[in-house]
Amino acid sequence: MIENILAGYFKNPDLDIRPLQPGRDKDDENKYKGYGSWSQVFAYCRLKDFLEAFQFNDYIIIQIDTDVSEEYGIPQQDENGEFTPKELIEKVIKKFKEEIGEYFYSLCQQRIIWAISIHSIECWLLPLYYKDNKKSKFKNCLETLNKELVKKHDFTIDAKNPEYYREISKQYSKHKDLMACYQHNPSLKSFVVDIESKKIVIPLEDEW
Repeated sequence: MIENILAGYFKNPDLDIRPLQPGRDKDDENKYKGYGSWSQVFAYCRLKDFLEAFQFNDYIIIQIDTDVSEEYGIPQQDENGEFTPKELIEKVIKKFKEEIGEYFYSLCQQRIIWAISIHSIECWLLPLYYKDNKKSKFKNCLETLNKELVKKHDFTIDAKNPEYYREISKQYSKHKDLMACYQHNPSLKSFVVDIESKKIVIPLEDEW
């Protein structure tokens, strides 16, 4: 999904994207062994491998869902009620800052792009399938999405098959479609706005 979003944003299907955790060649296996779970995301950010990755990558995207944020120490509400998507994203980033370490974070923060999904990355797909207020949902998104997938595809994504996600999200690889959809989901919008804030310039092939 993130690859398709990046391709659409930069109008370039040939970006050099290197999955770090989990690795691309282990996608299917890792879905069942938990290597892509929230605990592994935080664990990876504490490793020397994460710090060294900045030597070989211009930017690093950190993606995590917030549906189980309480399990990694971030409540979803206080005495005043539920946190807004913006408030929850800020709390998750603060948590990562603590895990990475303030000193190193101060050095690399301009090279980190946040893809914090409220409450799941499946919510980012709803604007592709709904024109009503469901396109802005950030709760129970998988169930809502599958209702439309059954009508338009011959599968649902309960199995978390990476190929299904690539197929469903490929429309985002078109710049026009991404720009028409991203603002309808609060955390997808946050991701795109964070990319924009980095003012990244992708050189044309003949400039390499």
